[in-house]
Amino acid sequence: MKVSLGAILAIGLAGLQLLAILLVVFTSYVSSERVLIGHARALLSDVGTNTIEHSKSFLQPAHGAAELAASLAQNDVIASDDPQLLEQLLFQQLRLSSQFAGIFYGSRDGHFVYVMRSDGPGPFRSKFITVDGAQRETELIWRGQDFAVVERRADPEDTYDPRTRPWYGKAAKERGTIWTDPYIFFSSQRPGITLAAPVFGERGEIRGVIGVDIEISEISDFLARLSIGSNGKALIIHRNGDVIAHPEQGFLTALNDDGSPRFAKIWELDDPIARAAFSPLYRAGELETPKEVSSQFEFGGRSYVSVVKPVISDQLPWTIAVYAPEDDFTAEIVANRRTNIWFAFLVAGLTAIIGLVMAEYISRPVRAFAVRSALIAQGELDPSEPLPATYDELERANATLTQQIAARKRTELEYGQTFDRASRAMAQVAPADGRLLRVNPRFCELTGYAPEELVELSFSDLAQEGDPDPFPRGDMRTDEDLPVNLEMRCVRKDGSVIWIKINAFMIRDERGEARYAVAMVDDITERKAAERQIAQLNRDLSHLARGHMMGQMASGLAHELNQPLAAIAQNADAALLAAEQAGNDTELRTILTEIEEQALRAGEIIRALRSFLRKDEAARTVFDLAELVDQAQLLVQAEATEAAVTIEIDPGERPRVEGNRTQIAQVLVNLLRNAVEAMAQNEGRERRVTVQVAREAREVVVSVSDTGPGIDPAITLFAEFETTKPTGMGLGLSICRSIVEANGGALWLDPDYAAGARFCFTLPVRDAAQVAGAA
Repeated sequence: MKVSLGAILAIGLAGLQLLAILLVVFTSYVSSERVLIGHARALLSDVGTNTIEHSKSFLQPAHGAAELAASLAQNDVIASDDPQLLEQLLFQQLRLSSQFAGIFYGSRDGHFVYVMRSDGPGPFRSKFITVDGAQRETELIWRGQDFAVVERRADPEDTYDPRTRPWYGKAAKERGTIWTDPYIFFSSQRPGITLAAPVFGERGEIRGVIGVDIEISEISDFLARLSIGSNGKALIIHRNGDVIAHPEQGFLTALNDDGSPRFAKIWELDDPIARAAFSPLYRAGELETPKEVSSQFEFGGRSYVSVVKPVISDQLPWTIAVYAPEDDFTAEIVANRRTNIWFAFLVAGLTAIIGLVMAEYISRPVRAFAVRSALIAQGELDPSEPLPATYDELERANATLTQQIAARKRTELEYGQTFDRASRAMAQVAPADGRLLRVNPRFCELTGYAPEELVELSFSDLAQEGDPDPFPRGDMRTDEDLPVNLEMRCVRKDGSVIWIKINAFMIRDERGEARYAVAMVDDITERKAAERQIAQLNRDLSHLARGHMMGQMASGLAHELNQPLAAIAQNADAALLAAEQAGNDTELRTILTEIEEQALRAGEIIRALRSFLRKDEAARTVFDLAELVDQAQLLVQAEATEAAVTIEIDPGERPRVEGNRTQIAQVLVNLLRNAVEAMAQNEGRERRVTVQVAREAREVVVSVSDTGPGIDPAITLFAEFETTKPTGMGLGLSICRSIVEANGGALWLDPDYAAGARFCFTLPVRDAAQVAGAA
């Protein structure tokens, strides 16, 4: 019996569709509940993982801030015993870190400075505890966002001693940065955790402890926002059994026998489901969670699924516990299971009908093929005859294929022309051995080789000895193995060495096999030279700053020591005269003579030291001022980008000037940084710094203009210790003016500039011939 192709297609399609749907429905019926439970466990595990990562990210900034604060604590801020200066440092740190509740420093003498956030009367409150023997004073100061005092108040009833607190004892004992166990803060009565670090003296003794208070209530808020089914919850349990975070924050607090607050233990928690699920984990004095544990339990006639994550770390011995009712995940699938089965049969029936229609439609061109084939076989139809109408799709497909072949040939031709005419050096590299297959003219110009010479070489032959091979043999199986922004040295044919940067991508055939890699090469020799010059300039600026500091120290030592040395020499001379008049023995006169000589010699040593430290003042050269301006811009570009400030340079005629290049660079960097900082808070206005270099007669005028708020008329510019910055020393402009004047120029503020502030300075124009003649 013959069966038509249409019937076979219709029956086969409908039957396979029905079988597939029934199989899916049956499998879902049998395993859906198990799969959903597994999915629920995976969801709870993901919730635990997210909670761990959130807790880490929430606490991580505190570690860096505490390390920074401990480092700052080693300097003169704390060594000076100036609690107001220390308060300002802690206030700035607290403003920069929104998750911190407070920052404090407690000394070994019982002194205490604590800056914390406050609900009023000001947003910040500072607490000073001063201990002088048996006397003790406590002062509370509320401040605004701008550090202005809102209210002051004494607190004679305060008995707080930082040395008795756990964070002080633990940091002093371990002599390193520590996390305390979570506890209820003494000042705010809120749950939190403290990160503390010791501050050491010059001999390694503990001078005090600096720390950061972090309220962990936000973690409970995060848990409350989590969506875990309809009724699931997550909580964080400390290794000692304390529940430190829960969606219901009121469950966290319990009272000690003396009425002081503490964290509730897991077996005391007002959440009965959590007690039933996680209290059994508490054994031998601590929670035992060496690995992730998934379990199911019954409570109140309902089934629950729970997941307990392992302890986060030794420093944070916290366990994330999550639970949820099973029916949050399975109720809907159980209720809809029967409906889905009937729906599956309905879909299968509709699919069978659609399959019959599609089978008829699909079989029609097949029948046409059969008829045409039969006619050709009988010789009744010429194969060159046009295709019948049933083959219209094949005609379009054939025409499309022909067009694609032609388009591919055109594309290959266009690619070849683009490759040869590209302004960048390009090469095709064999993936098997790294050999150069084809290069463009720019590549030949870059390397100095002819094309026929390069196809006999590989990149390893061009690389400087010791540099890595960008295309190792047999190591280009994937796109990740190709070089991206790889910088290396290339030896040209004439032996000269240049720096190049390589980016490559792989060209593959229709089967995905690698045909060749296309390498795009850029000459970065000039950029590398500029980077080295900028790095040297940065080192020179650092050396100049250190030399200036050492010069100040030497001046101070000379001032303090010259007078006592002069007194010693005069007294020794007077004693020698008295001894000679009294006719004392020769040995006493010899001793007095040596005392006088050594005192004079010490004065000469001090004067020589001052001269040595100031030797750089005379190191003048002739240099390109416009080039120095460009390098100074690069040194402050990162700060300008962060403050959204644009720096524009107008080099003029690129004059050459005479002076100490490093000192002039320091002046430029200081003026640029002042301009950037002046516009950092310039909201709603354009932030632009313009540097102009112009020659006027025998001198060059350099101007640095900004669009900031301008200069406060109350400030005396160029005077020492005059500044508009909260943390400035007021020495920058004074030093800049001294440097410019020492190099034969002048520095001033342009009073006619109204769009912000404009500082100008001059330098003498000198060329190399003039300097040689002067020498």
